[in-house]
Amino acid sequence: CCRSGMPRRAVARAAAVTASPAVAMAVASSHAGVGLRSMGRGVAVVAHRSRRAAAAHASSAEAAEANATAQKVGKKDGKEQKAKGQQRQQQKGGKGGEKTSEEAITPLSVDFSRWYLDVVARAGLADYGPVRGTMVMKPYGFAMWEAIQSYLDKRFKETGHENCYFPQLIPMSFIAKEADHVEGFAPELAIVTKGGGKDLEEPLVVRPTSETIVNHMFSQWVQSYRDLPLKVNQWCNVHRWEMRTRPFVRTLEFLWQEGHTAHASAEEAEAEAMQMIRVYADFAASQMAMPVVPGRKSRTESFAGANITYTIEAMMLDGKALQAGTSHNLGQNFAKAFGTQFLDADGQQQFVHQTSWGVSTRLIGGLIMSHGDDKGLRLPPRMAPVQMVIIPVGVKKDEERAAVMEQVGCLEAAAKAAGLRVKVDADTQKTPGWKYNFWEMKGVPVRVEVGPKDVEKNACVVARRDVPGKEGKQMGVSADPDAFVAHVTSLLDDVQASLLAAATEFRDSNIVDVGSYDELKAVIADGKWARCGWAGSDADEARVKEETQATLRCFPFDQPAGGAPCVMTGSAGAE
Repeated sequence: CCRSGMPRRAVARAAAVTASPAVAMAVASSHAGVGLRSMGRGVAVVAHRSRRAAAAHASSAEAAEANATAQKVGKKDGKEQKAKGQQRQQQKGGKGGEKTSEEAITPLSVDFSRWYLDVVARAGLADYGPVRGTMVMKPYGFAMWEAIQSYLDKRFKETGHENCYFPQLIPMSFIAKEADHVEGFAPELAIVTKGGGKDLEEPLVVRPTSETIVNHMFSQWVQSYRDLPLKVNQWCNVHRWEMRTRPFVRTLEFLWQEGHTAHASAEEAEAEAMQMIRVYADFAASQMAMPVVPGRKSRTESFAGANITYTIEAMMLDGKALQAGTSHNLGQNFAKAFGTQFLDADGQQQFVHQTSWGVSTRLIGGLIMSHGDDKGLRLPPRMAPVQMVIIPVGVKKDEERAAVMEQVGCLEAAAKAAGLRVKVDADTQKTPGWKYNFWEMKGVPVRVEVGPKDVEKNACVVARRDVPGKEGKQMGVSADPDAFVAHVTSLLDDVQASLLAAATEFRDSNIVDVGSYDELKAVIADGKWARCGWAGSDADEARVKEETQATLRCFPFDQPAGGAPCVMTGSAGAE
């Protein structure tokens, strides 16, 4: 049990720490932070803090400033020149070296934080809102959120949950009812004190999470064991007053879903919490091609008010951890605070056992940081707003254009009829080379080229985004509608599997088993995740964080037989 202090086996990982407290988008422990605080905080992975890591969690201007400082301290002039050369090369496209945009993307290997912000901006995912720390999701970025919603909403309903909606304004007295909860959220609350030009009788909190107001309503809805289980979900926005923000990863306002359930027994609640973290883990791997480590949070890193917090931890391309989703067994903590009781089959009053669980638009940040490269996004086909772009090429005469566009139209119609998301880029103001770079930057998985010579052969050229250069391009693909659709569909499946395999290999090659605290510190200093036996105390956990700037990411569900010696106490059989 996480709270009992019994031996446990943990995974420790290098997670960057920013100057602000941890929460919704990236602070006290991982890449983008530890995750939504309402959905849990830490994990069994230790994180290394550096100037570069700090810059990765800063806002656009702060990141630039931090990176400039890092350059003065440690970057070589040659590296800067290489970066400039890569940017100039990336800007070239088609004839005359046209630029794909006014500013090129900073190479990922040079400045990960700046690369991330460049990709978000250049690929048209989001923009900064007029209020500090807010963002505007553009259609291309919002389409990714819609893909997340579409898949998960179906899974939630398949597991017996119904959608509903709770008010955004919550009485301050509700937040104060659960002691751990109010302590955990107090620094992040946005509070309304005036309405209609008058002072309010009671301040209202702008929803940071909904456990309190949900329990207020559950206490009215639940009377008998026949009313249980009660399983609801809502898609909504949440506000956390963050000091350090980053698009998608951590903003003052973000979109998410939060599930809330009430059960007659502790066993049912535990089964529910486990079921939902498994749903998230499956979604991350099967749809996002993002492998995760599912596990249990330590006591100090659990959600404020929960008995146990379960998490899925993903490794980003810079080696940092991203808490991608959490599920909490709340026990009877909120039920007792709000008097949520039911009459059991024996006629006795009992408090309900509860869970809450959720994921947010942070997943889009994880998608970017799991698969991108120096050219920009690389999107798994199941998440891509545009799965295939068709580009007419080599057209010099009007009669050629008519024939090429006719074949392009046939391919587009066949692909759409097969349920594929297709875009035709027939803009005559841009060269094919410019278009190639542009759609590669936006991460479109497959590109199809059709020219006059292809029309003569009733064929086309197909290129895949995940394999650069000639290796990823196939000539002479049949333009017969059925054959074309079969080829492209198979290719999209292969791209999806290839991205998952690459991300899994990267993660596994950067997790190191350690047997002592000195080994753990060395692994963290090297920017990798440390997996070790852990039976340490809360004080030991705090010591690791203080000395290495790393956090316990989780106790993985996948445990070796017999455990392992604790790196802090030496106890055998630790988790």
